[in-house]
Amino acid sequence: MSTATLDPIRTDLSAAQTPQSPADLLRAGRERGQQAGVIYAGGVYPPEAWALFSAGAAQLVDVRSAEELKFVGHVPGSQHVAWMTGAALLKNPRFIRELEKIASKDSVLLLLCRSGKRSAAAAEAAALAGFTAVYNVLEGFEGELDPLQRRGDSGGWRHRGLPWVQD
Repeated sequence: MSTATLDPIRTDLSAAQTPQSPADLLRAGRERGQQAGVIYAGGVYPPEAWALFSAGAAQLVDVRSAEELKFVGHVPGSQHVAWMTGAALLKNPRFIRELEKIASKDSVLLLLCRSGKRSAAAAEAAALAGFTAVYNVLEGFEGELDPLQRRGDSGGWRHRGLPWVQD
């Protein structure tokens, strides 16, 4: 199974730059996916994911481990299905079954992880299992590593100031 990823943008995506309707957002995400050659529906940036989720046009599914949600934070109202579990981050063998319990195969799903890499792998697995509208949230919750090997300063849900909470 290949894990093609979509390149995150390096500029700010303000509301003025982001298409407004859910159809426009999903179309843009699909175009990114086609350009990158991924087998899942496509990729959306955090502001686009928030617009889709808050409009009720998509389900947001956090695929990080339970420990990450608790200690790093999560998006209020999002659902959780771990792609990998535990401290060793072993692949969850029940991932597809758990996803099927919360969504139909034609539901619009936005998968979120720390940086967008695990969620891309999870989106690929979901597509192979028959989910037709699965999008990866590019940049993830914390963004990519900066030159000092830290996260949070170069993209991601939190860096973009989108809603999140910590237990």
